[in-house]
Parts: sequence; C-alpha cells; structure tokens
Amino acid sequence: MKILIIEDEYPAAERLEKLIKKLDPRMEVRAVLESVEAARKWFANAEPVDLIFSDIQLADGLSFQIFEEFPAHSPIIFTTSYDEYAIKAFRVKSIDYLLKPIKLPELADAIRKYEEIREDFSPKAYARKVESLLDSLEMTKRPFKTRFLVKNGEQLIPINQEHVAYFFTANEMSCLVATDGRQYLVDYKLEELESLVDPMNFFRLNRQFIARIDAIQKIHTYFNGKLKIELRPQASQEIVVSREKAPAFKAWLET
Repeated sequence: MKILIIEDEYPAAERLEKLIKKLDPRMEVRAVLESVEAARKWFANAEPVDLIFSDIQLADGLSFQIFEEFPAHSPIIFTTSYDEYAIKAFRVKSIDYLLKPIKLPELADAIRKYEEIREDFSPKAYARKVESLLDSLEMTKRPFKTRFLVKNGEQLIPINQEHVAYFFTANEMSCLVATDGRQYLVDYKLEELESLVDPMNFFRLNRQFIARIDAIQKIHTYFNGKLKIELRPQASQEIVVSREKAPAFKAWLET
C-alpha cells in the first residue's frame, strides 16, 4: 500500500509514519509533505497513492485548498484537532478522521475501514463527498441566526432559535413551529433556512421539513431503508427521511 502524509509538524509526521510501519512494515510512505504548496506540486506531477493522511491546518493554509484544486482520487484520512462542529461534519459526510495525538488502535481501525472499501472505491463519488464536506465545514464558519422575526397577525415578534421546534413548507409558504406548538409564517424559503440554522442542531429531513434535534420524538424503520419521523409538537403530515439521507440523519443524531 502506497501512502502519502501531509503534515507540517515534524514530530506528528514522524509518529504517524512509525505507527504505520508498526502496523504493517509492507506499507510504503511515498512522501511527507509540509505545506499546501508542496502538496500542489506533488499532485501535479506524482503518481497516485492508495491512501492519504492529511492534517487540516498547514503552515501556509488549509489542506482543503489542495483537494479543491486536485479532486481526491484516493481515500483521505484527515488528522485533526478541530472543534465539535467540524467533527460532526466529518461524521455526517462519512469521511474518516483521526484526532491528534493519533493512537495505534484508532489508526488500525481507520486502515481496516479503508481496506474494506478499497475494491468498491469510486474516485468520482468520493470526490463529490469531499466537496460536500468542504461545503459543510465552510458553513461552520458562518454566524448562524439566533432568532427569527415571525408574523403574528399585524405584528412581528422575535423567536429565539432554541424555541424553534421545526420549519416546514406548505402551499409555497414557510412556517416556523415553536416548542409550545404555535405556528408562524417566516419570510424565508426552506433552502434559505437550511443555511441560516446551525447544522449541529437542525437537520433537513426532506423537501418539506427542517427539524431541531430536540424535536425528534420517535424514529420508525420504514420500507426500502427509509425512516418515518415523529416530531414534538406533532406535525400535521407524515415525515419520511429517504434511504439516501438516513445514514447522515443517524450520524447527526449520534454526535
């Protein structure tokens, strides 16, 4: 197995290389790159590798810049000291990561996962997954709305985001349902709301609903791998999470 390490801290790179050799001496570390610029030159000229270990914060920028310019054709295991928002993004997008300092059992588990998917690995699908991760991490840098102005008759009243149970759309209008069960119209489309709320706390269930994690009351298995969701306060229509979204939804609930 040919491995590339992208890491600007020499002790961390040396430790990772030693752990890799300890796991399997047949694994070959082809290069250790210390910067975004060095990685750019490598990917522009070098032969492909089987697996990449990449730190996130490098001396001259974020390693994500590399994979925006050179779409990933090999699985990447990110090594990170990132905060909980970023870790959640990794989990939801099913991208592997290792928290520093890296320990042998966690490294062994990450490589085992790689070996399980190696034969079915699709570079195009993986590149899309990494691109989606980058979008999610970019969202974590944005300031999220802490309250919403809603219409209540002739008045506008503020609702703090912790008092929002869920949003839904019906008849081309968007509604906010508060934790006390009251419903209000909001001047946002659901697509806009999705980018305004904290993805740690809110999830886009389907085309009609965005729910806060505290509003998820029950989850039922449904046919063809789908999930049926009960919200609190109760929604007036059936809520189904698609088979494609179900793994991300479960990962979101567990983090």
